[in-house]
Amino acid sequence: MPPSIITLTQLGKTYSRGHATVAALRDVNLDIWPGDFCAFVGPSGCGKSTLLHLIAGLDTPTSGDLLLNGRSTMNLTSSEWTAIRRDTIGIIFQDFHLVPALTAEENIALPLMLRGDAGRAVAARVEEVLDLVGMRARRRHRPGELSGGEQQRVAIARAVAHRPRLLLADEPTGNLDSSQGGDIMTLIRTLAKASGQTVLLVTHSHHAALNADYIWAMQDGRLQTRTEASSLVTL
Repeated sequence: MPPSIITLTQLGKTYSRGHATVAALRDVNLDIWPGDFCAFVGPSGCGKSTLLHLIAGLDTPTSGDLLLNGRSTMNLTSSEWTAIRRDTIGIIFQDFHLVPALTAEENIALPLMLRGDAGRAVAARVEEVLDLVGMRARRRHRPGELSGGEQQRVAIARAVAHRPRLLLADEPTGNLDSSQGGDIMTLIRTLAKASGQTVLLVTHSHHAALNADYIWAMQDGRLQTRTEASSLVTL
């Protein structure tokens, strides 16, 4: 078996709220293997988004250790985390986070240009991912001219444009209706499996979670139970 892509050891995160301390994540131990599609579910405040943000380097743990590809991230600088995200991590947000003034193709080109790609290499890859997400005909439209589902397709294209090994999806269907949400989850799973990406999904949606290989239920900042998605029946 290949080494884990993510290893969490006693990972914890606390926040100060005035004189009180809030534990958002408590002693999480977890291994994620290359090619896994894992969903985290649970009520608001259970720690699932905090967990994703720590893995993305968007927040820092209070305790424990987080290894990416066998390397501890505890002492990484902000610039080192930026380089990791630029090269190996793609992130899909609930609110899309597209740049309003840029067209769809310009938004998709951003991560490629930030890592130093230019010219025909960028144009060819943008063309490729536009086709993958079915947005070629809307390539020159800005976010305000696109539907929610179309904006999320562009956001997915941007997240996978630099061929990241790890794809993090934080409530990617949260602002979409059930039909659009189903289409987006099918797209994420299809793209991830075709490229061998590892996917971590945070969601409130039972139907979205069923696209994963397995599902972790969270409560009060802890992992509770792991369930194989194939064993669950869609209600």
